[in-house]
Amino acid sequence: MKLWVLALATFLVAPPFTKASDLQTVQYPASKSRGQLQVPAEFHVWIPPGVIRVKALIVHQHGCGEGAEESGETAALDLHWRALADKHDAALLSPHFRAGTNNCRLWCDPRNGSDASFLRALTDLGKKTGHPELDSVPWCLWGHSGGGFWASLMLEKHPERIVAIFCRSGSALPAWEKGEIPKPIYPADAYTIPFILNPGIKERVDARFNSAWEGSLKLFEAFRAKGAPVAFAPDPFSGHDCRNSRLLAIPFFDACLRERISPMRERLLVLDTAAGFLGDWQNGSTRSALGSKNELSWLPDGVTARAYSEYVKYGVTTDRTPPRKAPVLSSALIDSDLRQAMVRWTAEADLESGIRQFVVYRDGRAIAKVPEKMDDKTGFPQFQSITFHDTPPKDALEMFYVDKNVSEGENPSYAVRMINGVGLESPKSAAVKAIR
Repeated sequence: MKLWVLALATFLVAPPFTKASDLQTVQYPASKSRGQLQVPAEFHVWIPPGVIRVKALIVHQHGCGEGAEESGETAALDLHWRALADKHDAALLSPHFRAGTNNCRLWCDPRNGSDASFLRALTDLGKKTGHPELDSVPWCLWGHSGGGFWASLMLEKHPERIVAIFCRSGSALPAWEKGEIPKPIYPADAYTIPFILNPGIKERVDARFNSAWEGSLKLFEAFRAKGAPVAFAPDPFSGHDCRNSRLLAIPFFDACLRERISPMRERLLVLDTAAGFLGDWQNGSTRSALGSKNELSWLPDGVTARAYSEYVKYGVTTDRTPPRKAPVLSSALIDSDLRQAMVRWTAEADLESGIRQFVVYRDGRAIAKVPEKMDDKTGFPQFQSITFHDTPPKDALEMFYVDKNVSEGENPSYAVRMINGVGLESPKSAAVKAIR
């Protein structure tokens, strides 16, 4: 048997999961100098293909503990978050701080060196990717638990750089109220930044995580008292896990990126709060903010307001639009000895609801779904299942299918269709003839 046939046969039997080759990474060792980051750190960035100039940076910041830190390795591989980045010519960054079982405050308080490390990474990644503008573009900051702690303090130092913030189950307020860290002094600009605080309802009565609930609610109340465009949006079914919070975070960031970044101005636009919407987390009602001084949650547009209303009631959102783009088949290779065909494709996630599944067609007839069985632990199944930390698992599925029933002399053609998170189907891909 020829070597290439042997290699193909092995691949067909056991296709490996490989880390995406389209990420760029920088690594920094722990520093022993006072005021610098005392733990090792890595930063992984994905830039959408074809982007000439990056316009923004979406930061997906993990929480505290070894399990949470591991999610920093896979966050930038997430197809749903990549769809948001692609829409806005933005880079997707996943920091990975390695405190392990050590004090999480070594990094989640950015004043302990993680801010400086983050800024250094943007400069170095700008050089490495050929996008020096990474050093100056504005940011959307998403953070879970300790990542929310971090994001809420980054607001003190960099309000002029921040498009919007989404804190999932975490802020620094409980720590500064207890005197464990210095209380931040927020400049006036900080109260103009759109901000969602998103705890899980089960944290409210949880002895360990009650501070995430209380801290989120108190920070919301403090900022809204100053007229800040902030929302309180508890998940009605979760605890400290992220569950389906992306279904609110992504439309929120989408609206803020669209409304705050102007190609005609270097500085971010300040939102007109009267043009937004108000929402009540206790019943999901929303209304226009025009002429109202009500201190309910503030939301940037009608799409986000609808998502908010659905999310705080049901923990998921609806999607009425099918995926706009068909998958693209990259290859269909037949191994004659094994009588199998490996079919590979690529697809862009649906911005509104991600990717649930793919349907594989052979000679025009549906023969399989990938995956065959869905992971439904969050109640909103995704092709890349969603972990506790809102990231793909390390063994996330790749886009391929092995047809094990190719007869001698056959050369079937294959096509693929994508199903989004609510079950709506994309157009079918162009058919590709298998190659022996």
